[in-house]
Amino acid sequence: MTGYAVFHNHLVVDAVAAVFPFGTEQFVRLREKMWLDMMREAAMAKRSLIFTFAPEPTVVEGFDRRVVESVRAAGGSTHFVQLTVPAAVQEERLTAPSRTAFGKLQSVDLLRELRTQFEASERLMPKAEVVIDTSALGPAEAARAIAETLGLPLLPTPH
Repeated sequence: MTGYAVFHNHLVVDAVAAVFPFGTEQFVRLREKMWLDMMREAAMAKRSLIFTFAPEPTVVEGFDRRVVESVRAAGGSTHFVQLTVPAAVQEERLTAPSRTAFGKLQSVDLLRELRTQFEASERLMPKAEVVIDTSALGPAEAARAIAETLGLPLLPTPH
């Protein structure tokens, strides 16, 4: 819709986890380094991107500030968007086949066990400029609302 590259955090998570187990010191350090390197390089090349990310306990506190500083130092800017979903809807979506392809969490029991940790990690993030309830808007509607709220250019829609 915007023409921006989508930099899904799992691209890096999967690459690092191929060598170092999730949550180990090496995993955490390399994951953040790769995330920041990509964002900094994109900013230096004047290439906008959308980084998808769900805060969780293995992300080192202050990551959001390091992103903003790194991107700013490279001449770019950062916008924070929060996608929310009611717990019951999230649990329904958890077992969707599309999640299997990306090695994402699929256990409702584990989600329930980790939910308070995820919520605590989310509270450490900066206030979002846009908050979207994904149970109320479909993906295209949510993307359009985000782009319009942030004043992002939209590609012409084909007729």
